[in-house]
Amino acid sequence: MDKPSYVTEKGLADLKEKLTHLTEVKRPEVIEQMQNVKADGEWMDNTEFQLFEDELALIDGRIRELQLMLDNAQLIEPGNEANIVEIGETVVVRTEEGEIERYTIVGVAEADPSAGFISNESPLAQALLNHKIGEDVVVKAPAGDLRFRIVAIT
Repeated sequence: MDKPSYVTEKGLADLKEKLTHLTEVKRPEVIEQMQNVKADGEWMDNTEFQLFEDELALIDGRIRELQLMLDNAQLIEPGNEANIVEIGETVVVRTEEGEIERYTIVGVAEADPSAGFISNESPLAQALLNHKIGEDVVVKAPAGDLRFRIVAIT
């Protein structure tokens, strides 16, 4: 069994939309372009045909990857009664310098650190998970340890 792919409802819908777009739009487009090149003859040594083959292989790989994520999708249902950091929660932390930062812990498929969505597999999320408001956590980083205090969980 593959490991779960944690997703929110929105993330699940996005994955399905991406899969549908690849299978119903992109893949057929590339196949049609390959057929057009083939119809023109001399396709065996044709660079354009080989590029389309490569693109099709990339699309097929992404389709398999998305399908695997969907097959192993585990819906994140936030609603934490015990005020413990869990996947799907938004966590407000204070850095050692006193800065306030906000992170939402999501599955790998939805991670976008620049927008504040961090993967549950990231070092920061791993440090935060299963901790409570008021607790301090330490993240091991190449530049040294980073310390955070959990100030809110939403």
